[in-house]
Amino acid sequence: MRVEISRILLERIMALAAGDVHEVCGLLLGSDDRIEAIAPAVNVAPDPARHFELDPATLIAAHRAARSGGPKIIGHYHSHPSGVAAPSATDAACAAPDGNLWLIVGAGDATIWRAGPGTAVNVHFTKMHLDSR
Repeated sequence: MRVEISRILLERIMALAAGDVHEVCGLLLGSDDRIEAIAPAVNVAPDPARHFELDPATLIAAHRAARSGGPKIIGHYHSHPSGVAAPSATDAACAAPDGNLWLIVGAGDATIWRAGPGTAVNVHFTKMHLDSR
């Protein structure tokens, strides 16, 4: 299972993550398994060094744009400044099993996951292949 993203978009996400001591976050926009754009968002979490919460204004604007014919939201990205590029226990506890993509940046690497049904309290993340060209 592959997810396509342009090298330019992936490098932009990596640069945003490298330039901040807090978790950065934003939306992945596109269709199916192809990321065509990103929408960086302010991390409004109470403890942005350890958690992320997308700015609701960015999320609402992206939903409105999609309803008007723009690219749809297919997932989001965030960073783990002091961790690895894999879903954390907090990610699993907060995620919805909705099939959305989770692009995670950590330790100079980027991985992508799909959130699906898991246990009663967690989702199951399936690792996808990130194809950047």
